[in-house]
Amino acid sequence: MESLFTRLTKRVDTNARHAMDVYRQEVREYGVLERDARSRAAALEYTVWLRRRTIELAEREQPLGPDDLALMASVGRQRAEKGLSLRSHQQLVVSHTSLMLREIQEATEPGDGDDLMRLMRWFGPQGTRGGDAYTSGHVEGQGRRASLVSRVRALTEALLADDPAASHLAHGVSMRLHPGYLVAVIRLPARPCPPAARREKITEALVRRRGVPIMWRDPGEVVALIPAGPDRSSDPDQPAGPDQPAGPDQPADPDQPADPDRSAGTAPAAGDRALSLVCDVAEGVGGACAVGVCAGSAGALAETFARARGVSRVAPMQDGPRRLHTLADVFLELGVARLPEAQGWLRDIGRRLSDGPDLIATLETYYRSDMNRARAAVALNVHPRTLDYRLRRARELTGIHPGSTHGVRVLSVAVNRVLSAGPPGTR
Repeated sequence: MESLFTRLTKRVDTNARHAMDVYRQEVREYGVLERDARSRAAALEYTVWLRRRTIELAEREQPLGPDDLALMASVGRQRAEKGLSLRSHQQLVVSHTSLMLREIQEATEPGDGDDLMRLMRWFGPQGTRGGDAYTSGHVEGQGRRASLVSRVRALTEALLADDPAASHLAHGVSMRLHPGYLVAVIRLPARPCPPAARREKITEALVRRRGVPIMWRDPGEVVALIPAGPDRSSDPDQPAGPDQPAGPDQPADPDQPADPDRSAGTAPAAGDRALSLVCDVAEGVGGACAVGVCAGSAGALAETFARARGVSRVAPMQDGPRRLHTLADVFLELGVARLPEAQGWLRDIGRRLSDGPDLIATLETYYRSDMNRARAAVALNVHPRTLDYRLRRARELTGIHPGSTHGVRVLSVAVNRVLSAGPPGTR
């Protein structure tokens, strides 16, 4: 009676050709690996080898050897150099695993219990080792082909999507992964943003200076992940390489000199580092921005990112970023965003305030100063009597006392909604 391993061996060539057909259907970019007869033959040869080697080693209950892993890594590297994206690479890994399990199931007969268990014991851990080697090679190949900004973007996307490939991508750009991150979403106003080449230049300068995952998600949104813990960028054990982030003296804006006040020293908290990075972005872009932040654990950042992004959409624009906004700061604004009737009411109040003499800026500063008149007047650089006049004018225009509990709840939200639209010239 034939063993399960013998039957699988006899079907290797047929199964490999069928796998190639499936890859062509399921992986859109697979065509880059079959541009000519030679590349098609190489792809088929690897598909056959992978199945034969799996059957041989599983039957002998031996792990993948160094030569096996090196071959897998080299194939991953070559495919990246041919232009196969990380997403398509991952699709190939999933398709291969699914097909192998199906092939094993189809070849299994009632008396194959022992052989089947031996295969399953081998397939799990060794499949993981082989996949890691293949992915590691792919990331290395991407490093030879893609820019630093593109690779850091891939790392940022992987972290935000809770993708296990993040560990390989982090190694490829000489960054450590951390247990937790502060996700900062920086929203730029609806106005012409820097062209793509300029955005690339700003992002590269930020990456080299800050050494954190960061990407320009679209022309109006920048996303950065700041490690929630001590800054370890000066760790002497950090591996050096061509992609090693520069030190703190590297200017964020490549056209601006380094800031002498930002020197190396005691590592600031994640919030301070995030605010400093936001200031760099605002300086590089040359305009106002709104910031939403949320803390989360690595491996569970998808929800964290969605929350930070929601906060950024209702957070007020700031010409010179002074603070980061969290869910606790804008929970009323988030609630209002789901109620069209409330939005219309607050929009009308905002329009009335916009007609007054600097009432929006006055109320924003007044509330930011915890309604301390003396402190607000100093911040606005006006006499306290001028501040009192403006507060009375706000009450006349809206019918709401700015210093009352009702006034704080309503006017602070109305002001933030006006400011979230950006400076007057961009609304």
